[in-house]
Amino acid sequence: MVTQTKQRVTRKGNAKQSSKAKRLAPQKEQNSVPQIQMLEIGLVSPDPTQPRKTFDAQSLNHLAQSIAEHGVLQPITVRKSDEGYIIVMGERRFRASKLAGLTTIPAMVRDYVDNEVLEVQIVENLQRKDVEPTEEAEAIQFLLDRYEPGEIAKRLGRSENYIRQRIKLAGLIEGFKAFVRNGEMTISLGLAVALFEPDEQQMMLDSLDGDFQGHRIKRMIDSRTYDLTQACFDVTDKSLVTKVGACTMCPFNAANQGNLFGEGKMVCSRTSCFENKKTKTFMQHLKRVKKEGLKLVPNISKYWVDEERNQWVMAQMEKVGLEVHLTNELDILKQPIAPTLESIKEEHRHYEYTEVQLTEFLDKALESFTEEKEAWDNAMDQGFEKGILLETDTFLTQAIFVRVREETNDGSSGAKSLEKRKMSECTPEEQIIKINSRELRKKQIENNNQFKEVVDMIRETDYINRKKPLSTDEMVAISISLFENNLGCHDQREHFEDFLGDDCQLSREELVAKFKKDFKKETLHKLLRFLLTRQVHLGESNHTNDLTNQSFYVAMKAFYQEKISVIEETYAESRQKREARIKERVSVLERQAKANED
Repeated sequence: MVTQTKQRVTRKGNAKQSSKAKRLAPQKEQNSVPQIQMLEIGLVSPDPTQPRKTFDAQSLNHLAQSIAEHGVLQPITVRKSDEGYIIVMGERRFRASKLAGLTTIPAMVRDYVDNEVLEVQIVENLQRKDVEPTEEAEAIQFLLDRYEPGEIAKRLGRSENYIRQRIKLAGLIEGFKAFVRNGEMTISLGLAVALFEPDEQQMMLDSLDGDFQGHRIKRMIDSRTYDLTQACFDVTDKSLVTKVGACTMCPFNAANQGNLFGEGKMVCSRTSCFENKKTKTFMQHLKRVKKEGLKLVPNISKYWVDEERNQWVMAQMEKVGLEVHLTNELDILKQPIAPTLESIKEEHRHYEYTEVQLTEFLDKALESFTEEKEAWDNAMDQGFEKGILLETDTFLTQAIFVRVREETNDGSSGAKSLEKRKMSECTPEEQIIKINSRELRKKQIENNNQFKEVVDMIRETDYINRKKPLSTDEMVAISISLFENNLGCHDQREHFEDFLGDDCQLSREELVAKFKKDFKKETLHKLLRFLLTRQVHLGESNHTNDLTNQSFYVAMKAFYQEKISVIEETYAESRQKREARIKERVSVLERQAKANED
């Protein structure tokens, strides 16, 4: 039994316990008032299930010095066990007492049932000032089985957003948690990584080769997340993709996970869903311009016409019968925006202009705006028609007026080229040329669509998660794909940076040796199959005119013969009917051409 003085000090310390701890503690804990006992320190042992895992050595030594001089001022709390006593609260005081050489320790013995012990330990640990973030996250995750986030926030004296962030942090896989625990990774970066599913996190972690590289993690996050405030679709639309609903209610929207990226900021971490909604929106644009008689203008210049996404956009437009023009062929008027002094200051923010100079800039900008506004208001009278300018990477649109520039063969005669002339303006021989040209183009588009449909079908399966060894066809396909698309310094840096790392101090041989040393077969299987479904060429390339696509097509038949056959049969039936009609029409035109010669 401790002395009366020690008891008075102890009771005074107990009276200062946080009111939050009393509210969270089980009712039985609050109502019972056990006596303080002096227990032999050898009979007391830490709880192996204690949620607290870290103890600062320096702080523990300071406490041990204080205990050696003044004794244990606040008793620990224990529960009985078959071999003695197990600590419920006060493991740090217990450790410091052992360091100080004490043989006994003041303790209160309590009885607990079910999960009361763990909950009490969690509550005590959460009220420490030095609680480690990942331990705190795991502890709050445990309390989530009993309380709503708002209730936990009230009881711990924290904001609900803080609690939700810690809940999300608990979703980090162990490798990233280790980076947080040792202080290499900030909590904000950890929360950003926690947006992704565990398998996605594991792929990100594997690419780091065991070393923390913050800049690479940020790049990976940026490439996998999307700012929903810049989306081309209505984030409140529940019907765009009915299976997932509106983005405002989606669990993959950071704003619904405790505003992880700042108050109210909406960030999507589901690449497939975001891209699906973008594509659906683009298809809606196609229907709208057809219905309203507008001219859809993809923002594609001649220089960028061969890019895959641009080729796909043009193919989709031609598929629904829309005429495609490059921006080089058009006169485009964008709706002018009235300049303000604030916008002028923002435009010249990197220069130290005076107010007088900025006012002069504003006057000139207003003059230009007046001219542009007049041209906009009278556009229809000048041969322009209403249109929509489409950004092919984001599918964002902008209202415009557009006019097709007239082109001539020699630049002066005014005669249109064969490509620009209507069928009725051509001779029978020219009509044959145009028909054959159009049929060739239709076959190209048809092959593009057929190949894309096969690729989309395969991407929606669990193909990349197959655990069987690679087949010969698969290995051939991926080898050709890498050969055609990933050679050269630029492609290696852009597409394979995560494989070889970015240590410029190593030679190529050393980089390869390092990669080989850290090689993981399981990761290679999954990643190669993922790459195989995405290294194909869409747009103007398909399985009939591209070696990579042909090898991919053959390889996929080994896995999805039945589904691919259904797609092939659909296209083959349509093609046969159309070719029969074309053959008959060409025969008639050939007879007409022969009659004209006679």
